[in-house]
Amino acid sequence: MNSETLIKTENIILQRGGVTVLDIPEFQVLQGRILALIGPNGAGKSTLLLMLACLLKPEHGKIYFQGQAVENRADLALLRHHASVVFQEPLLLNNSVFENVALGLKFRRLKNGEIRSRVKSALDYFGISQLAKRSAKTLSGGEAKRVSLARAFAIKPQIILLDEAFNSLDPPSRDTIIDDLKQILEETKITAVMALHDREETLRLAQDVSVMNAGKIVQSGTTAAIFNHPDSEFVANFVGTESILEGTVKSCSEGQMVVSINGKSIEAVGDCSIGQKVYCCLRPENVTVSSQTQSKISARNIFEAKVSKIIRQGFFNKLTLDCGFPLVAYITIPSCEDLSIAQGGTVIASFKATSVHVIPREK
Repeated sequence: MNSETLIKTENIILQRGGVTVLDIPEFQVLQGRILALIGPNGAGKSTLLLMLACLLKPEHGKIYFQGQAVENRADLALLRHHASVVFQEPLLLNNSVFENVALGLKFRRLKNGEIRSRVKSALDYFGISQLAKRSAKTLSGGEAKRVSLARAFAIKPQIILLDEAFNSLDPPSRDTIIDDLKQILEETKITAVMALHDREETLRLAQDVSVMNAGKIVQSGTTAAIFNHPDSEFVANFVGTESILEGTVKSCSEGQMVVSINGKSIEAVGDCSIGQKVYCCLRPENVTVSSQTQSKISARNIFEAKVSKIIRQGFFNKLTLDCGFPLVAYITIPSCEDLSIAQGGTVIASFKATSVHVIPREK
């Protein structure tokens, strides 16, 4: 057991109604890290969270907490004593904010003075001290979420499990709570596992990511590794790799490859066999768009492209380009205007060989 591992599972099989909903040979959560579980609806993210909290019991396999298998009531009590769960709905009692935040502390039979101190600290963390005497029934959605988070942190858990905790919030409330939560987790070094459905939330919060599909974990690693080096077409699609191009390796020497895609040649970094079928994956933020008059381009891959479509996405425009193969790029709206980019127009698209992630295609 790795000394840095807080929770680990082995050979987990969990079924519902005779159907296997989790099949996970191995999974681990590292001490002091923020891990995101991501995947499509029905992938098993919430089920895995509930199992980690021992609210669901698997048919087969073991859960380890602090290196000890959770096998009896004493083991279970230890894990639950050190874990907090935050659900999608706040699940507050019809009582004051103070009493809601104090709930877990009272269950643990702390002294009144310690309860008051911890509740005050938790309320301060989430900027809701002024709500202490308010009835939970009168809170807005954002306020109720902050109260549920304060309640979870008040017990000073070793691990906090959050199940799609930001889904029901409006964008301004979600943004501020995510920023506050990130800061608090970094300050307290509390381990966190979050089921998330939003790529931006994952990038803002998580240090590690496990991608789930159909009850299985299909790839785990650091956030940077998952988003920039997906193992499969499925993961690449899910993490926002919008250009996934099928090609064939033409040449490969000393870690440099040339891949043929629709008669065009793309230079990439990696080692594959000549003639091997591959996917070339490119994130839209790694594609540079310039005018035909701009000459200083250092990238190895440079293509003239027709602008097929322009879609505004917040402060950026998403360009769909035809380079002889489809390519997606992001560009700021001011840059788009400065370059006079319009649908049907022509631009230069470029990207570095190191920005191309190559995945061998399954036969």
